[in-house]
Amino acid sequence: MKDVLVTCPPMLGQFDRFVDLAASKGLRLHRAQVTQTLSEDELCALLPGYDGWIIGDDPATRRVFEAGRGGRLQAAVKWGIGVDNVDFDACKDLGLPIINTPGMFGAEVADIAVAYVIGLARALFVIDRGVRAGGWPKPAGISLGGRCAGVVGMGDIGRNAITRLQALGLRVIAYDPGINGDGGIKGLERAAWPERLEECDFLVFTCALTPRNRHMLGAETLARCMPGVRVVNVARGPLIDEAALIAALQSGQVHSAALDVFEDEPLPADSPLRGFDNCIFGSHNGSNTVDAVIRASHQAIERLAGFLSEGAMGG
Repeated sequence: MKDVLVTCPPMLGQFDRFVDLAASKGLRLHRAQVTQTLSEDELCALLPGYDGWIIGDDPATRRVFEAGRGGRLQAAVKWGIGVDNVDFDACKDLGLPIINTPGMFGAEVADIAVAYVIGLARALFVIDRGVRAGGWPKPAGISLGGRCAGVVGMGDIGRNAITRLQALGLRVIAYDPGINGDGGIKGLERAAWPERLEECDFLVFTCALTPRNRHMLGAETLARCMPGVRVVNVARGPLIDEAALIAALQSGQVHSAALDVFEDEPLPADSPLRGFDNCIFGSHNGSNTVDAVIRASHQAIERLAGFLSEGAMGG
């Protein structure tokens, strides 16, 4: 049996469901004690004792992989789509097989994005909080039909979000330098970031984080937006400069924001964002449905088992 450390919170949430499948593949799964991520120091201490690693959003850095390789670590799989936290160059240098699990939950994360759009448009969170507090609030929202959403990213999540938003009657402008044309989506408009931001009632971030797009929504781009824009982020926190977003929320340039992800996670207790009642906050949980977690976890187990069996044969 190969020992595998699991540090991905959604997979840990259904951990017992995967133990037998993993065992049938020759893997013994081990739970990490983690809320969102482990630190580099914690990983460096743990990983040398395991043959495989199913990675969440942890800092999978060169230092961490070197520590693992100094012990038993033979292979790793990044659970999910995003890989901005993983040093693939280090893995290549160290001869460590690694892959992610793409295409597992674009629909699920898109559902959350659209739910946030509707929640911000109709102030559903204000109503919920008011009723719970004993009131009976009736805030006037905005209609979605005829409004415009700018969707940043045309990958699996972005494409699913675009078609859902169009079905609700929104006009969509998509931003993605890696994809030309409408991607086969009828009625889709395209622009190069940050063009046409002044047309967007909503901005929805669904793209991967890269060194080039960090803080792509900052003070300068926020100033170009339509006054009262509503911002949704289901991708990665550092796409948005939170200090600039806070200032824009204070001034009213941004009407409200729905953030499933943050620059620092979990959201620090002293974050000024917590003071805005017109915002919705998530816990980096957009992909976490029973069905999607099963799909992604099965894929991670299959791929890791393949790597480790190949390593055993090679040895």
